[in-house]
Amino acid sequence: MSLKSKLNRLKPHISGGEAAKIITTQPLEPAGIEVPYRDLWEKENVKPYFFDQNYCLIREVTYPLSHQHGNYRFADFLTAIDIWNKQPVSHPLSAQGHRAEELFFFDTETTGLGGGVGNTIFLLGYASIKGENLVLRQHILPHPGSEVPLYQSFLENVDYKTLVTYNGKSFDWPQVKTRHTLVREHVPKLPDFGHFDLFHAAKRLWKHKLERLKLSVVEKEVLGVDRIDDIPGFLAPMIYFDFIESKRPDGILGVIKHNEIDILSLVTLYTHLTFQLYGKDLHQTRSESFEVGRWYAALGEKDAAAKVLVPLVDGNDRTSLKAKITLAFQYKKERDWEQSLPLFIQVADACDSTISQEACIEAAKIYEHKKKDCSKALVYCKKAIMIAKESRNTKELDQLYRRLTRLEKRNMKSEK
Repeated sequence: MSLKSKLNRLKPHISGGEAAKIITTQPLEPAGIEVPYRDLWEKENVKPYFFDQNYCLIREVTYPLSHQHGNYRFADFLTAIDIWNKQPVSHPLSAQGHRAEELFFFDTETTGLGGGVGNTIFLLGYASIKGENLVLRQHILPHPGSEVPLYQSFLENVDYKTLVTYNGKSFDWPQVKTRHTLVREHVPKLPDFGHFDLFHAAKRLWKHKLERLKLSVVEKEVLGVDRIDDIPGFLAPMIYFDFIESKRPDGILGVIKHNEIDILSLVTLYTHLTFQLYGKDLHQTRSESFEVGRWYAALGEKDAAAKVLVPLVDGNDRTSLKAKITLAFQYKKERDWEQSLPLFIQVADACDSTISQEACIEAAKIYEHKKKDCSKALVYCKKAIMIAKESRNTKELDQLYRRLTRLEKRNMKSEK
């Protein structure tokens, strides 16, 4: 950066707002800067952004809200935001108090999967609602020395409230922060955002049915998005390095399209997750409903949890058993033994080795400490021991035998 440019940056601190207006006015196209294959870029809605005698590339694409990506139209996202605001519930994905325009769906492409300053972001992409459209913008790094215009173009008009990412809390945004520290003296500071990371939500709801939770897998198996001629993400760094050498946009355009689909899928995924959490998805499975109820229970949202779980308890299939024990633990936290005990007993009597043992132990505890009925506590303690033996759970057996000895002693005293 030239000395003149640095001095210009100090003017707002000295003379106020008018100076700021003067120094932010950049030449539309500084002399001496050549954009290789500019005609090819412009055919793909990509234009150069000039800043401080350098440039980056920006692509902008607009979709009408009627456009369908997977199983949802983008207009359904507006419905999702409306649901959060009209039926508020405390949840990590809650958009209560947000307007649809205040969320931006964000994803990056980098030169590697590791962290640290050696990993460069070469594409910053995001989408947000603008009026009757979804507008997607992608900021592209044409060569490693262009990070100042890249981050300047990205940050100069940021007016959003919350990021929506897929594993962005662990990877994308920390990487943005790392790269920003290298140019922070020359570009606006990073704003403080809220953050909805949809990876953790996908993991909660679909880890029981998906072997892998990559976004492309969730797209295909859950969202109804089928990528055609997509470039795998792991090839992106190689393609970018080839682009740096050749300057031709042919290969990198495939990576840009891959990033675009990632971002559009975030809109669809947030919509789908909202519909799942509020029971608006007509194709929601019992397993998905249970995971929603269990999530609400873990958050302490007992009314929302009960609303989802109670309809699932009829029957003795595995989903019903899991719903019963989850509700039983919720009632236990509320010290409602009259509702928790029958549910623990139903699960205990089902003899499902993976969850019945825990239910037996809980039933024994309530009978011993709350009902003062050691004889019934003994019944469920012995049943837990039987299940532990069958599953060869030696660690639990030691504890259960100690419980059995204590109960037998107490029972003998009560009978005398």
